[in-house]
Amino acid sequence: MIQQLLAILVIIFFFTRILNQKRKKKISNNEFWLWTFFWAIASLAIIFIKQIDQLAKMAGFSSSGINLLLYLAVMALFYLVFKLRLKMARQDQEITNIVRNIAIKQTNEEKK
Repeated sequence: MIQQLLAILVIIFFFTRILNQKRKKKISNNEFWLWTFFWAIASLAIIFIKQIDQLAKMAGFSSSGINLLLYLAVMALFYLVFKLRLKMARQDQEITNIVRNIAIKQTNEEKK
């Protein structure tokens, strides 16, 4: 019970940080709602951890529900890292194209 209370307090802390970032207009509405949804789901998972334990047992996991949540979190993190890598590669290509176009434009202006 104490661990659940501490976890909820940590989530409240992070949510207040999100609210501050939103007020300062450092994050978009979409980001705000994404993080709000994420922390709401995390809160529900903490509140209903016993039911998740039962679900984990029904699904055939030999350990507790927190391990199931950890597995899901790791999978989500790998997916997000993959998406970030793709976005960075796309941005790198866009920067290369911009620099190339600027260099061609400067070369053409020097020839004139």
